Amino acid sequence: MGLIKAAVDATGNVIGDQFKEFITVPTSDPNVLVCRGAVQHGSGNSNYTEGVITNGSTIVVPVGYAMMMVENGAIKEFSAEEGTYKWDSAAQPSVFEGGFFKGIADSIKVIGNRITYGGQAAMDQRVYYINIKNITGNKFGSPQPEFVSDPRYGSVEITFNGEYSFKVVDPAVLVTQLLGTNAADVVTVNDVVGGQLKTQFTSNVSTCISNLMIQNNISFNRVQMYKNDVVNVMNTLLNDSWTKQYGLTILDVALNINASEESKELIRNLDSQIAMGAAYAANPNGMMSAATGSAMQNAASNPNGAMNGFVGLNMAQGVGGNAINAANQAPVQPMPTGSTPNPGEVNVNMTTPNFPGSDSQQQ
Repeated sequence: MGLIKAAVDATGNVIGDQFKEFITVPTSDPNVLVCRGAVQHGSGNSNYTEGVITNGSTIVVPVGYAMMMVENGAIKEFSAEEGTYKWDSAAQPSVFEGGFFKGIADSIKVIGNRITYGGQAAMDQRVYYINIKNITGNKFGSPQPEFVSDPRYGSVEITFNGEYSFKVVDPAVLVTQLLGTNAADVVTVNDVVGGQLKTQFTSNVSTCISNLMIQNNISFNRVQMYKNDVVNVMNTLLNDSWTKQYGLTILDVALNINASEESKELIRNLDSQIAMGAAYAANPNGMMSAATGSAMQNAASNPNGAMNGFVGLNMAQGVGGNAINAANQAPVQPMPTGSTPNPGEVNVNMTTPNFPGSDSQQQ
């Protein structure tokens, strides 16, 4: 293979003397996504040529990185296995061998194994390192309030924010996309996902929320409990722009959803009606007796006469009937097993108890 495992003494300065070039990643900054390898010329290679990796040089692949060698715009070598390698230009390349990224050969075939540089020399060899660790702490938020159609509350105005993490799953696609337009020595996370990709992510969050509300028949403030579903839906929505074009995939999403003050007030009122209906259905005789006794007592003391006061009796009966209807018409809200509401979300009871004579069932 083109890359051969090399046994070297990592102490002292012997590495620089053993190999003609010693190439490694120049930085461990987690915000760097792709960077060009740093080349150190050993004492045995005093007459070196820039842009050429001399046969017999060593290349180090640190933990959490993939290494890609590019020669005259073509992907020449690749490795995502940590270790120290000796470069043998006469050997067959190992890029098409199995390993950590088993699909790398297929990706290279699809993209044509070429990276176009503008104005490059006829002979140019470079080593690039790709950060394949989990990239965390990427914040997002809705630019303005949006309305969603909630199965329980109707039209609700919401905002959302949170953080997501992602990972490079196809370094060949990423390097080709980035270096085909920008042969920079360092490409940061913000360079890649801080602009268009971030906008695409944020714009798809509301679609993800709506999809999960419909699929699971849940209200907006239950969506964040379905974390795995959120990740799966987001990766489906971002497949073309994130995965196919840049070789990236979403690993985790921490999502917070909040209703506007106007929507919160509407939610409280509706929940109050549903709660009254549930209590009436659980003990209709007791609530009716209490309402009747209160109405009769008010009628006797009504300054406008007892007949006007007895109107309260009919109103009490009407409230009981309306409350039952509200409870019966409220849709059932499923919850994922072991889920607990997020701190700060609207405190609304999303379940409907069993009512005697009612078709509703508690989730």
